[in-house]
Amino acid sequence: MKVIAVNGSPRKTWNTATLLHKALEGAESVGAQTEIVHLYDLNFKGCISCFACKRKNIKNAGHCAVQDDLKNVLEKVLAADVLLIGSPIYFGNVTAEIRAFLERLLFSNLSYNEGHRSVFQGKLASGFIYTMNVPEEIMQQVKYEENVFQPNKNMLQLLGGPSEFMISADTYQFDDYSKYEASMFNVKHKAQVKAERFPIDCQKAFDMGVRLARS
Repeated sequence: MKVIAVNGSPRKTWNTATLLHKALEGAESVGAQTEIVHLYDLNFKGCISCFACKRKNIKNAGHCAVQDDLKNVLEKVLAADVLLIGSPIYFGNVTAEIRAFLERLLFSNLSYNEGHRSVFQGKLASGFIYTMNVPEEIMQQVKYEENVFQPNKNMLQLLGGPSEFMISADTYQFDDYSKYEASMFNVKHKAQVKAERFPIDCQKAFDMGVRLARS
């Protein structure tokens, strides 16, 4: 069982990356081989609309033709059994890097033929971990689940496997709030969430890794 995690946060040791590592630990606990990729280390773009993946009689259907730093990552993903994705929510959606990654991964596997939703021949399970500064009640008011989480889950099911997601809300954003102009936040509340709820989210991520590695 091969599990690859894709970190769409610019930070390698903060909330999103921490939860991805916990999910990988869960997968490792049931014998999976794991790897993590940090998208912000790579030089790549989103889909360039070359349509090479839609040409007739191509040899590598489902594989993006663009040659850049993401190419090798996409090949690893398509050869894996489980894909874990992590992204903070920036301005109501995933980061630009995750959006570009999803464009390149999913459009090349989307079928334009009638009666076929996908050209992917394998079965790739997926789990999406979202982190956000806003509390859950705000998340519900702006309908993140309806507008972001569920659509991404539906798209990832193009890859033939089960897909799930988890949310870590009201996260601790800075290492020291006193250094930043951020008076709208209750620092004691943020610290309490970090101390009491974030460990629960870490356990949820670990459990997701176990569950998907067994799928």
